[in-house]
Amino acid sequence: MGRQAVEAAAQSFMTAYPDLVVKFDRLEPKGDRVLYHWTFIGTNSGPGGTGNNVRISGYEDWKIGPEGLIADSRGHYDAPDWDRQVKRR
Repeated sequence: MGRQAVEAAAQSFMTAYPDLVVKFDRLEPKGDRVLYHWTFIGTNSGPGGTGNNVRISGYEDWKIGPEGLIADSRGHYDAPDWDRQVKRR
């Protein structure tokens, strides 16, 4: 929660996936929320990585606050598929 937590989470992904690309797929308005659909592409080649390529799609469910900023974000993706792609072969 908060800017430092968001920064730490983003940094951990950038370290684990140095070639990380997050592609914007689409925005989907849902009442007072917005769904931000994305595709994550990268190679798990950071420290202790498996060297496996990962490509997975998902979405963030955002509530936009009165200041126009994201007040709440809930991520959704297929975790078993993520684990299967990252797992050492």
